[in-house]
Amino acid sequence: QVQLVESGGGLVQAGGSLRLSCAASGRTFSRYAMGWFRQAPGKEREFVAAITWSYGNTYYANSVKGRFTISRNNAKNTVYLGMNSLKPEDTAVYYCASTPRDSGWYGIENDYNYWGQGTQVTVSS
Repeated sequence: QVQLVESGGGLVQAGGSLRLSCAASGRTFSRYAMGWFRQAPGKEREFVAAITWSYGNTYYANSVKGRFTISRNNAKNTVYLGMNSLKPEDTAVYYCASTPRDSGWYGIENDYNYWGQGTQVTVSS
């Protein structure tokens, strides 16, 4: 079992920044790839970013590339999502998740077997 708890969401103006954190406990955190997904009202959940456990390779959705940065600290069992130049369309509930996948594309929601409860990010225009 892996327990994931997100934090760091809030209300920010367009152009602002936030950093989300996801604290993990349970099974060996460092052996899992970690991802961030988001779900806006009335929309399906979508992939945002992922980071592998082995080399820290990162993957991003095109919509956030260049603005968001995913990172992890295995010693602290924490993964982060730094978000800059936020836009109103970034408004969503953000979820972190873990997956045992160790190759290929990390943007497939069904590959993730543990999820946090989500944290709300609201970007005002």
